[in-house]
Amino acid sequence: MPPKRTSTSAAPTMTQAAIRQLVADSIVVALEAQAATMESTDNLNRNTGPRETLVARKCTYKEFMSCQPFYFNGTEGSVGLIRWFEQTESVFSRSNCTKDCKVKFATSTLTEDALSWWNSYAKPIGIEQADKIAWTELKRLLTNKYYPRTEVKKMEDEFYNLVVKGNNLKTYARRFHKLAVLCPNMVPNSEKLMEAFIG
Repeated sequence: MPPKRTSTSAAPTMTQAAIRQLVADSIVVALEAQAATMESTDNLNRNTGPRETLVARKCTYKEFMSCQPFYFNGTEGSVGLIRWFEQTESVFSRSNCTKDCKVKFATSTLTEDALSWWNSYAKPIGIEQADKIAWTELKRLLTNKYYPRTEVKKMEDEFYNLVVKGNNLKTYARRFHKLAVLCPNMVPNSEKLMEAFIG
């Protein structure tokens, strides 16, 4: 068995000050890029003159389904539920789905246990009435059912105690953003999100 090689130099560790400076520099670059984008959009809008006002038309179920929404069966856990929310909202945007169709179209992507849950919710009040609830209400109902408080608490604890290990900022940033999506109450606005990331 060959002898193990040992390294004579340890990887340099980043100090909190260096990490803060790296994050601050990244934020400044992102904000400058955003400001430049907004300025060029404003100039474009000013220079093109008056435009025709487009009348929003109601999307059809076929258009909604052509955007390939995710399906949710209720066994994917909290991460699967959050991803379903995000993907469904993306499909709403791409298909120009109106508020009155969101719940009707979204619930058509529920399968298995989630579909049984929806049917048991809708049956007493009638499917027409159930389809009239707001999208935010459907999200609240699904979160209560498929994202138990114990799991939320566990992720909030991980989010609260998340630290950079060594100088692996990329892994920290990925996990931070994932937990920020899964724990939206921990960072209610972008300012708090930035403070939590730097802290």
